[in-house]
Amino acid sequence: MNPKHSAQDVIRCGLCETPVPPMHCDICHINLCKACVGEHISDESRNHKVVPFSKRGSTINYPKCQKHSPKICELHCKHCNIPICASCVSSGDHEQHQKNDILKTLTNKKEHIEKDLQEMKKFIYPKYQEAAANMPIQRANSRKHFKKIKTALDKQGEALHTEIDTIIQGMKSDIDNMDAQHIAAIDQQEDAINHTLPEIKNVILGIQNLLDSNDVCLVFEYTSRNEGFRSLPAQFQVTLLTFTPQEFRREQIHQLIGSLSKLAISYPLLEPRILADIQTENTSELREVTCQSDSELWITGGDKFLRLYNLRGELLRSIQTKSGKSPAGIAVTRSGDLLYSDWGDHSVKLVSGTQIQTLITLQGWSPSSLCSTSTGDLLVIMDSDDWKQTKVVRYSGSTEKQSIQWDDHGEALYLRIGDLCENRNLDICVADRNALAVVVVSAAGKLRFRYTGPTSTLGYFDPCGITTDSQGNILACDHYLIHIIDKDGCFLRYIDDCGLQSPWGICVDSRDNLLVVDSNTKGLKKIQYFK
Repeated sequence: MNPKHSAQDVIRCGLCETPVPPMHCDICHINLCKACVGEHISDESRNHKVVPFSKRGSTINYPKCQKHSPKICELHCKHCNIPICASCVSSGDHEQHQKNDILKTLTNKKEHIEKDLQEMKKFIYPKYQEAAANMPIQRANSRKHFKKIKTALDKQGEALHTEIDTIIQGMKSDIDNMDAQHIAAIDQQEDAINHTLPEIKNVILGIQNLLDSNDVCLVFEYTSRNEGFRSLPAQFQVTLLTFTPQEFRREQIHQLIGSLSKLAISYPLLEPRILADIQTENTSELREVTCQSDSELWITGGDKFLRLYNLRGELLRSIQTKSGKSPAGIAVTRSGDLLYSDWGDHSVKLVSGTQIQTLITLQGWSPSSLCSTSTGDLLVIMDSDDWKQTKVVRYSGSTEKQSIQWDDHGEALYLRIGDLCENRNLDICVADRNALAVVVVSAAGKLRFRYTGPTSTLGYFDPCGITTDSQGNILACDHYLIHIIDKDGCFLRYIDDCGLQSPWGICVDSRDNLLVVDSNTKGLKKIQYFK
C-alpha cells in the first residue's frame, strides 16, 4: 500500500473516529462528524466556532477575554479600544461605550494598514531610493566644481613669483576644508537616507506580515509610522565658493592671488504662513502645548485641566489634575503617555489610559516644565521651595540620573527657567526668564552658549516657551514674536507677522510645523516656517 494513502492518514472525527468528517471547530481545532457536532458544542466551558471542513482556518483567532477567561471576545469597545466578551457587556462596564463587531473592526483596521502599505511601497520608499541614488551625483559634482576652482587658482599662481607659494597652499587648504565640509554634509544626508531605507523595508515587511496574520491583538497594536517617513530628511542648500582672480601687482601679492568665498550650507527657512488657526474652549490664558501626534495636541492654561484638541479645534479629552492646581508643565513620552508636573503636591504624574499615577515626588523642590528626551529619559525643571535655586534634573523612570545647576566656576547656570527642550545634538536648551536668555548646555551639563537677543519691542529679550526642530534650530517665544536661532546660537530670523498677540507655549510636529498657543486670544496657530 502506498504510504501516502495509508489508513493512518485518513482524517477522522476527533470524538468518534469516523473517517472524513465534514465539520471542523476553529476554536478547539478539532475535526467533527455531523453526529458529534451537538455533543461538542454542548461543552459550555469554552466557546466554539464550527465551520465546514473546507473552510477551516477561515475564522479569525478571537482573543480570550482577560476578565472572563476562557470566554472569547467577539466585540470591540471603541471607547476603551479593547476586545470584550458578552460577559463584559452584561457587566455594565461598557454600557455607554460604542461597541462594534470585532471582525468589522479588524477589517477596517486592515484596510488602513493596506493603505499604509501601498503608500510605503508606491511613494515613500521610491522617494527615498531616488534621493539615495542622487547622493553620488551630488558628490561627483562637488568634486568637479572644487577641482575646477583649484585649477583656476593654479593658473593664477603660475603668473606670480615663487614667494607666494605659501599663500597659495594656504588657500588650497581652505578649499579642501570647505570641500570636506560639503562632502560631510552630503555624507550626513546620505547616511540619514540610507539609515532610513532599511527601516522602511522592515516596516513594509512588518506590515505585510501583519496583513497575513489573523492575530487580533497584534493587529490592534499596530501604529502607523507612515507620517514620520512621508518627508525626506531636509535637503540642504549649498552656496559654493567662487574664485575671483586679480590683476598682477607685486606689492599686493595676497590681493593679486584673489579670494575665496565662504562655503555656506543652509536649510531654507520660508516666509511663515498660517496653516491652521484654532480657537479653544479654554477660559483661562493658555500656557503650554505639546504634540500627542501631528493631528492631536495637549494644551494647558491657568486652570486645573489638561485638554486634548485636534486641529479642527474639537475637544477630544479633558483630564483634571489630582491636586486641583494648574499643571506647571506637560510632555508626551515616546510611548504616547502624558506627563504633567503638579505644583499642588510637588510631583510629576503619568497619565496612561484612564489611570493617573505618581512617577516622581520631590522634597524641598517644586517641578515645573518637562521634556521627554530622544533616549526615553525625562528632564524636569525644578525650583527650590524658597525660590532661590533652580536646576534641571534628568530621570530614568523615577530614578534621578543627573542634576544640572552650576557652571565650571561654581556659578548658577539658571536664575528662573520658563521652559526647556532637548536639541537634535542632545543639548539641553532652556528659556531662562530671569536671566533674559536662552541657556544651552551639552548633554553632560557643560555650558555651550547663552543667547540674549536681538531684543523685541519690549526692549529686552524675555523668553518663555522654547522648542527645537529636526535641523537643530532653536525657537524661543518673546511675548510678541518668536526667535529662530541655529544650534550654535546664531540668530536666523523672527516669526512676527502671523497675528500673534502673546505667544507662550510652543512645540513642533514631525514635519517641523510650529504650534503656538496664544495666552491672550486663548487660541492656537499652526505655522509653516521651514521648507
